[in-house]
Amino acid sequence: MDHHSDVRRPLDGIRVISLEHAIAAPFCSRQLADLGAQVIKVERPGTGDFARNYDERVDGLASHFVWTNRSKKSLCLNLKEPAAKDVLLTLLQDTDVLIQNLAPGAAARMGLSYEELTVHFPGLIVCNISGYGEDGPYRDKKAYDLLIQSESGFLSTTGFPGNDGLAKAGCSIADIAAGMYAYTNILSALILRQQTGRGSKIDVSMLESLVEWMGYPMYYAYKGAEPPPRAGASHATIYPYGPFPSGDGKSVMLGLQNEREWASFCQKTLQMPELADDPRFSSNSNRSTNRSELSAIIRNVFGKLTSEQVIQRLDDANIANGHVNDMSAVWSHPQLKARGRWTKVVSPEGTIPALLPPGSSNGFKPVMDPVPGLGQHTESILTGLGFTQEDIRGFKEQKII
Repeated sequence: MDHHSDVRRPLDGIRVISLEHAIAAPFCSRQLADLGAQVIKVERPGTGDFARNYDERVDGLASHFVWTNRSKKSLCLNLKEPAAKDVLLTLLQDTDVLIQNLAPGAAARMGLSYEELTVHFPGLIVCNISGYGEDGPYRDKKAYDLLIQSESGFLSTTGFPGNDGLAKAGCSIADIAAGMYAYTNILSALILRQQTGRGSKIDVSMLESLVEWMGYPMYYAYKGAEPPPRAGASHATIYPYGPFPSGDGKSVMLGLQNEREWASFCQKTLQMPELADDPRFSSNSNRSTNRSELSAIIRNVFGKLTSEQVIQRLDDANIANGHVNDMSAVWSHPQLKARGRWTKVVSPEGTIPALLPPGSSNGFKPVMDPVPGLGQHTESILTGLGFTQEDIRGFKEQKII
């Protein structure tokens, strides 16, 4: 669906400039683009966002990059050159939001701090994304996703018991958390500006974003109490709740919440109704204590069935369950297909599949425009700002673009 639809989108007419790389800021700005904002991604001439070169998995393009950069315009500017700063300031005259996740202090050194910009652009919203925030003793520490998973305590709750049992999240959860809070903070700043007429400065820290998500384990370990034990893919305190192997080599995920479900599980899934009254398993804490015995019984029954037969029995007993899907199974997930969640976007290497953003509104359709090539829009943006062909030639000679 193109920008010329009759239906208004929430962020139509909003311009965002993003000095961004890696994941946190690009994920934030892509979601603003989904809602209709014009997002101009400022990239380094020659190399661009280093996430462009993480891998070549998507017809030669990088998996992270195609995920977080559709619907944007790519502008190459060498921000170390004073003339490039003039181009940027011209661009900012008509801009609503500036996002940056450069190294701590880099934007300020280029004269792009909120304090400096707000004098000229009082309505501008500036969003800074960093590992640890703009002050405090950790301010200048490097912060990659896995380091923040570690600092936030997230790692201490995932994986298996023991010192070698730590496991990170398989996706960049700290970057995603920071990108989501940047996105929602920018939306709230736009609403605030409607009321006050003024922009604002937003300081998003990856650490604070992920620690917010750790609220349950933190409170569970309140006043020095024992934290939830690491339990692999099982539940730390509820049993049976986790993955169990079936006879065809696939695992099935299932979870019980109460005694009524336990009785139904014994009768219809295990087909061993006598277990329901077994004192070893007569409450969740007893089942949890006697995990290994109960696990052996469940594995014995499931081992004679295929994963689909196990799921059928769980459904019959009204027990919550799920497939333990790999990526290939998610690509072909019947529910995503049935709900029409897949569409296509254009990229420099041709058309690629893309998921519609979560949360369908009946008020508008999200923008699903192409993933840009490096510097693809440099000349058209500069022309739109009133620079002549001669200016642009000069910029090229001076290696500004």
